[in-house]
Amino acid sequence: MDLGLQGRVYIVTGGTRGLGNASARELVADGAKVIVTGRDEKRTTQAAAALGAGAVGVVADNADPATPGRLIAAAREHFGRVDGVLISVGGPPPGSGLGNTDDQWRTAFDSVFLGAVRLARAVATELTRDGADGAGEGGADGADERGAIGFVLSGSVHEPIAGLTISNGLRPGLAGFAKSLADELGPQGVRVFGLLPARIDTDRVRELDGLAADPVASRATHESHIPLRRYGTPQEFGRAAAFLLSPAASYLTGIMLPVDGGALRGF
Repeated sequence: MDLGLQGRVYIVTGGTRGLGNASARELVADGAKVIVTGRDEKRTTQAAAALGAGAVGVVADNADPATPGRLIAAAREHFGRVDGVLISVGGPPPGSGLGNTDDQWRTAFDSVFLGAVRLARAVATELTRDGADGAGEGGADGADERGAIGFVLSGSVHEPIAGLTISNGLRPGLAGFAKSLADELGPQGVRVFGLLPARIDTDRVRELDGLAADPVASRATHESHIPLRRYGTPQEFGRAAAFLLSPAASYLTGIMLPVDGGALRGF
């Protein structure tokens, strides 16, 4: 199936590793151009180089209020347009409701929550401005599509995860924001969605497994609770993200898609 990504341009934050990088790879593989971001200059440069001519790396921090404007300007400078964004950010520190500090909450709020909200608003404004490049190019199956805004969230949107209290607090709020934004932007042809990964085999998940007294046993226990009996691969997540960002998903908005091997029930 042709996803219709050829020549489209997306911003992918947190694109130097993990789920963001996997999503950027799948977008580029299907013909899209990407602006990938990271906070480390060396990693950002290396990630963009590995993705090839269809990618440009920009060092950026989601918590910085200037980041959205810089990323949109970079997309327009290098590729002439913006068709959407995938907002991914590293998970907040583990901890308990009584153990996490005010500083940890503030830092995570600025990066995970407010930074995502700020970037989504800026991209929405860019996509809906009069005469926006690419507006209405969805074709017969998505004639009014102007673009898409995706959030990489977590299964904690529906079920709290033990030891990740800050994530449990912030991710559901972002899901609510995304659904509200979907209602606002739908009439203007912009789709909004969230992806809810669970045990995807990334450095972050390995780090969380490593907090257990027996990391191997911890992984085995988690796998036993997944109907497919294994962790997902970053590539599997990236394919789901690329599809939802693409015009092929032109009638999907306001959804929170679990990418978890069937671990969540009832959604």
